[in-house]
Amino acid sequence: MTPDLPVAVVGAGDRAELGTHVAQAWPSARVTAVADTTPAGRDRAAALFPGAAVFADHRDLLAGTGVRAALVTTPDDTHAGIAVDLLRAGVAVYLEKPLATTLADADRVLATATATGTPLYVGHNLRHADVVRTMKGIVDRGEIGEVKAVWVRHFVGHGGDYYFKDWHADRRRTGTLLLQKGSHDLDVVHHLAGGYTRRVVGMGDLVVYGAITDRRERAGEAVPDRFTAGTWPPAAQTGLNPVVDVEDLSMVLMGLDNGVQASYQQCHFTPDYWRNYTVIGTEGRLENFGDTAGGVVRVWDRRHEWTATGDREHPIGGVSSGHDDADLATLAEFFAHVVEGSPTLVSPVAAREAVATGVLAARSLRSGSVPLTVPDPPDDVVRHFARAGAGRAAG
Repeated sequence: MTPDLPVAVVGAGDRAELGTHVAQAWPSARVTAVADTTPAGRDRAAALFPGAAVFADHRDLLAGTGVRAALVTTPDDTHAGIAVDLLRAGVAVYLEKPLATTLADADRVLATATATGTPLYVGHNLRHADVVRTMKGIVDRGEIGEVKAVWVRHFVGHGGDYYFKDWHADRRRTGTLLLQKGSHDLDVVHHLAGGYTRRVVGMGDLVVYGAITDRRERAGEAVPDRFTAGTWPPAAQTGLNPVVDVEDLSMVLMGLDNGVQASYQQCHFTPDYWRNYTVIGTEGRLENFGDTAGGVVRVWDRRHEWTATGDREHPIGGVSSGHDDADLATLAEFFAHVVEGSPTLVSPVAAREAVATGVLAARSLRSGSVPLTVPDPPDDVVRHFARAGAGRAAG
């Protein structure tokens, strides 16, 4: 029986498992086709999606199926070209974050969506994670007054395994980990602050993994194949990607268009793995301790000496590890937007602003930490996505 909403998955790597949530997110949707350019990827595709047609690339898929929507889960540097082809073919696109690895490509994708009118959605699933929903609720209720500062620390405890043993370590492929890993948090900064970055200064370097000389190709491997939980300290890692030239330590200062000031720090060799947000307003501050179920968001809203527990505490719900719940929520939002025209929490314009911030932050840190100005998106693009139910407003 042909589903009401036939869906394709383009790219059968680690994030292709997103497609296994399709039927749960939208009962009339099914994955009917998968494309991957590698033999190992096509084998994974056949195992993940029994009964789906498997193709060697997205162009063959477009010629051989009648899919209405596609989930693009390919490496970052291929996002823009694939998305443009799908949008021009009239296939609604769920594009894994980051939107692109360059600002020019990000703007090209948005311009194509504007010109064709084909739905575009970018998978910034962290907005749907309970820790972010909890913090956003505190902000929106005015519990800490008007937001004036957002500070983010990202402890990427599995960075050596996740990002330095494959293409992520090569800046020709990933651009910067401020995009691949940081675009989530840069988007959440904008979401919590209610504004977009217009001035950036970056600082960072490759301080640990660049000195490791044990390297090899890992063709066909997925994350479980290269994950070594017992390896410590980070300098003891082996089997890194042949090219390692992205920073493993990065820091960014941001000036937003509404006057909020923000900072983001990312480290790929910490022993622990979680995100810590601090949001400071005119009447208090919030901070999360843990970022999955079992953690809490604490609020300080009285004047006193330091206290670890704060003045109020909000429990964090959702899953105890990973982000399956946020993945499911983003897919449901995407399908509702495609089928019913429902508005979305995540805007392609917001995704573009995260790319712009990360790209220019990396350019700054690689050129002596010079301050750089983030350009505005084109007016016609902003108007298009506002009409489509995903406007420019950061909040």
